[in-house]
Amino acid sequence: MATTTSITTTYAGEFAGKYISAALLSGKTLSEGAITVKPNVKYKEVVKKLATDAIVKDATCDFDDTSTITLTERILQPEEFQVNLELCKKDFRSDWEAIEMGYSTFDNLPPNFSDFLIGHVAAKVAQKTEQTIWSGVNATAGEFDGFTVLMGADSDVNDAANGSQTSYTSSNIVSLLSNVVDAVPSAVYGKDDLTIYVPTVALQAYVRSLGGFASSGEGAAGYEDKGQMWYNRGNALSFEGIKIQHAPGMPSDHIVAGEASNLYFGTGLLGDHNEVKLLDMGDLDGSQNVRVIMRFTSGVQYGIGGDLVLQTLA
Repeated sequence: MATTTSITTTYAGEFAGKYISAALLSGKTLSEGAITVKPNVKYKEVVKKLATDAIVKDATCDFDDTSTITLTERILQPEEFQVNLELCKKDFRSDWEAIEMGYSTFDNLPPNFSDFLIGHVAAKVAQKTEQTIWSGVNATAGEFDGFTVLMGADSDVNDAANGSQTSYTSSNIVSLLSNVVDAVPSAVYGKDDLTIYVPTVALQAYVRSLGGFASSGEGAAGYEDKGQMWYNRGNALSFEGIKIQHAPGMPSDHIVAGEASNLYFGTGLLGDHNEVKLLDMGDLDGSQNVRVIMRFTSGVQYGIGGDLVLQTLA
């Protein structure tokens, strides 16, 4: 049975416009290199963790192996996912682009729509992957456990105080970000790739706070005395010298801090996430159907929980 296709149109000639889809969340976490991507993971990859006690000892004349080395591991195991859609070409014969299907009864899907559909499917997968990276739950179909789920179950991860706040606002965001920075381990603070990952609502609150809140130390005119006009989305944001990374897939009540080199996204082939196959079934089974297919693997893991910070609002 073909995927249900609903076409609302008043066909009265040739279609002169372009298909427009609703705005989609971009896969910012991966596209902006905000975490470490590990490709070519066919089944699973072991992320080794090494820990030592105090290795510097008082000198003696002998070799004295009094230190300890502890090796532990975390498993990065991408899961398999797929997209399967089926459309019937007959549904498009009365639509605006019918002329592009050709005049034969052995017609084709309208080329403009084919291009749009491929781009739309790829963008939807990018959106879903972004969401799952941060907030996915393995028990939910089409998802793997995201970072906030993994960190929430790990007692090694450092918890940042939430001040009993229930949401991120322009009046509390500076205080809550300060709590996140305070929870960053001293061994991690100052690392070049230390990043604070924030959801959209926290990013909006921070940008607004810098536009002018005397209680946050910016004064009534805000950053550089520009008020609410200071931010043009091209500005790189930071907090106390630490990069702020917009993570659209992050739950609205979480913030994560850690090194980008300590957060991993695993997959088989990166190209699988960009390959959408459009199969005309006419030559195979004589049907009027066109199938849209994607297959890919995805999963996340981190190395050292003790080097990460998780803030969860009350």
